[in-house]
Order: sequence, then structure tokens, then C-alpha cells
Amino acid sequence: TTRETFEHRGLGLSVAYSIISDHGGHIICSNEPDAGAAFKIYLPAIEKKTKEKLSAIAKKPVGGDETILLTDDEEPIRDLGQEVLSRFGYNVITAPDGETALSVLEQKKDEIDLIILDLLMPGMGGEKCLEKILEMNPGAKVLLSSGYFPDGLKNGTGHRGAKGFIAKPYEIGKLLKIIRNVLDERNGD
Repeated sequence: TTRETFEHRGLGLSVAYSIISDHGGHIICSNEPDAGAAFKIYLPAIEKKTKEKLSAIAKKPVGGDETILLTDDEEPIRDLGQEVLSRFGYNVITAPDGETALSVLEQKKDEIDLIILDLLMPGMGGEKCLEKILEMNPGAKVLLSSGYFPDGLKNGTGHRGAKGFIAKPYEIGKLLKIIRNVLDERNGD
């Protein structure tokens, strides 16, 4: 994309490539001057065994009844996150930006058990919002989320104070596992 980071909308080619590669697929790009670009995506067919494994995973909910504040500037991501997490028993509050997230936290600080915070948002970005959250509550459990992987985030070494990182688009099994691990972590452990 030629847009600035704070103007980011959609997945972007790097995230699309990552998703396709992770699923054993390939992407081929062709372009011509004044004609634009075309992308062909090739994905392998799903085998019956894979479908059975997915069904088995889906039958094992790994949820809870805690309250999660999901902060993301992209409405489809918020909607999907709220739907998925609600299905697994979580109470989900959403916020479209860092400023709203802080306002919700001020009002409901004793009710919120975990915050999922998009790293790249217009206005107050995720890094600044994380700083403010930790000023309000140094023990807050915050997971950062992004489709973009700055140095250190993908391998879990970045952003002091966050409990972890969730890549977008969310893989439901990984999302639920990371959330459960962070919620079950005791302060100071």
C-alpha cells in the first residue's frame, strides 16, 4: 500500500501472502502498465481428516465467563471478535479506538479482565493507549493485536507491559488459547 500506517484499511498484501502461505497455498501476481494488477490465489483442497480434526477442535470450547474489552478500528474485526468470544462464554465490550477504550476502562475498570488492543489505529494508537492503560492499572492484562508485525512482536519480545500478541486475522483456536493463558496467569507469576 502507499497509504500511511494510520490510514491502514484492509489486510494488505503482506498479510494476505502470510495467510495463503500458512495454508499451503501460493499467490501469483501479474501486472501491466496502465492495466493494473491481478492476483491468482491457489489453495489446497481440504482433506476429510482435516475436516474431522476441525470438528473435534470446535467441540472443545476453551472459553470462560470473564469480560474482555476488544479495541479495534475495523468494525468487521470487532464484530467477528465479539461474536466468536461471546460464543465461548466471554462478555465482550468493544471500542473503535484508544480514546473510547480508555473511557470504557475508567467507567468499568473493576469489570474488565482482559483488553485486546489493536496496535495500529487512527488517533491514539495502540502503543500510546497501552501506556495510558498501564498508568491507570499497572497490572492490567493487555494483548496487542495487528496484521502488521513490528520488530519483536511476532516472537513475543516487544512492547513492555503487554502480556502477548495476537496476529490478525484471528485464528480462533490460537486466539482462545492465548486469551485463556493470559486470564489464568496470576499477577506476579
